[in-house]
Amino acid sequence: MRKFLNDPADFADEALEGVLLAHPDRLRRVVGSPRAIVGVDALESPRVVVATGGGSGHLPLFLGYVAQGLADGCAVGNMFASPGADVVLAVTEAIDRGQGVLYLYGNYGGDRINFDMAAELAEEAGITVVSVRGADDVLSAESPDRRRGIAGIFFGYAVAASAARSGATLEKVAEVTARALDRTVSAGVALSGPVLPTVGTPNFELAEDEIEIGTGIHGEPGRRRIKLYGIDAIVDELMETLLNELPEQVEHGVAVLVNGLGSTPPEELYIIYRRAHQLLSGAGIAVRHALVGEYATSLEMAGASISLLALDEDIDRHLATSIHARLVK
Repeated sequence: MRKFLNDPADFADEALEGVLLAHPDRLRRVVGSPRAIVGVDALESPRVVVATGGGSGHLPLFLGYVAQGLADGCAVGNMFASPGADVVLAVTEAIDRGQGVLYLYGNYGGDRINFDMAAELAEEAGITVVSVRGADDVLSAESPDRRRGIAGIFFGYAVAASAARSGATLEKVAEVTARALDRTVSAGVALSGPVLPTVGTPNFELAEDEIEIGTGIHGEPGRRRIKLYGIDAIVDELMETLLNELPEQVEHGVAVLVNGLGSTPPEELYIIYRRAHQLLSGAGIAVRHALVGEYATSLEMAGASISLLALDEDIDRHLATSIHARLVK
């Protein structure tokens, strides 16, 4: 293993410390809870706020979206591990502005348990919480309720941020965010696995001429392994699956996100986007927003995912507001 680190056990905390030192104008720790991070905002009028969180190892997910202003606070877990309910609660109490808190996070067992526990504790303290989970990975399970959340959750942050800052109620923010995520589908491929610092070896191995279809962002097994061939044919397969999962009506067009998993050059991501765009155009579907880059990574995993969001008027407006008003590219 070749990594820039000191003691592997300190990796997550030292990375977090570096983020905070680099961005003191955007992020700060909650006193007494070093893994509870909130945005540094000017005094604003009361509004709905967004809390998120999850395991370390996925920047810019989750912490980066607080730095960008798309969420108001983040509970930081260990590498690929859920943050504790006490950390989530500390974030909740620190960011609450009296109009309620939206919990937005990925559909993983540990996160569900700890965020649900924190929500109960927050309610006891007089803070209203509504939870929305990203579950966009169509290759991870047949049932939408059991699917993992991967890069498509970015659309949820963007929509929630705009809706919350527009003065919408908690119920409305939660409804439009959930609607956006319900209309988001993602599928990914991997060329190599991530290396957890405390383990020192990849959490799965692929032959030099193999690619895995449907790998999760923690290295969860995919649907199948195939020989690596031209990327257009692989994108064709992914896009066929995604298009079949979209709502029947896409008259407002789609947003497309091509996400790199940590070790894939931008040029390769644009080659993937090129083919996805060709297929959408051929199907008569307009691309209203195109995002290409790293939105949810997995350390040095080589691979990518494609996410499609079937827009409606309301979702399109909120997404455009966040894309144009914040640091999202």
